[in-house]
Amino acid sequence: MSELPLPREIRCVLVPVGNLRLLLPNATVAEVITLPAPEPVEGAPAWLLGRIAWRGWRVPLLSFSTLAGAGEGDSEQAVRVAVLKALGGHADLPFVAVVTQGFPRLTTLNAELIIPTHDGAPLPPGVKAQVLVRDDIAVIPDLEGIEAELIELLDLAS
Repeated sequence: MSELPLPREIRCVLVPVGNLRLLLPNATVAEVITLPAPEPVEGAPAWLLGRIAWRGWRVPLLSFSTLAGAGEGDSEQAVRVAVLKALGGHADLPFVAVVTQGFPRLTTLNAELIIPTHDGAPLPPGVKAQVLVRDDIAVIPDLEGIEAELIELLDLAS
């Protein structure tokens, strides 16, 4: 069986979260919605803001900027929620929601346009890599790690 060649270009989104921009494949973003009131989760860390109701699901809502220890960003920007498709394949956690400021920006990238910027220092929690995308510094989130932590926090392991 022959291997399929990697696509030359990938459609991505830059999602503004506080002072950071998350770089994600476009297919990861299910929907961007206005911020609903989250249902609190008892004993949750500060970055887990609670759960929101979305399309019949109770989706965990997180503040990525709090998780990664980054600044909160421009308070003048409209606060929204990006609902992301979970990557871990856990039946009780098909989606994760992230607080954003403004709207995600579509971009088409190839390998030459993504330049690693990591200097060897430990990465912040929830961050898999830091990259330069054209003129924007962005982070690639560790969605699998975040999902694994959410499964423990929300007691979904069964």
